[in-house]
Amino acid sequence: MSIAKVGDVRARSRTFSATERDFQMLEAITRYHGTSKSAAITGLIRKEFWRIFPHGTDSVPPDQGAKVNHE
Repeated sequence: MSIAKVGDVRARSRTFSATERDFQMLEAITRYHGTSKSAAITGLIRKEFWRIFPHGTDSVPPDQGAKVNHE
């Protein structure tokens, strides 16, 4: 029996729908950066989330020790 560590964060597979053009753009980005499609999508989501919510939200607080600008 395995016991999950406290704070253990595991990725889960998910699916998404996209037009053929959007999918081709995603493939071009991943080739350019040498990453997977999942990594590209996740990175873009994180950048946009922290741009919009620099102090986090009620359900997604900043990571412990993160430098948060309080301007």
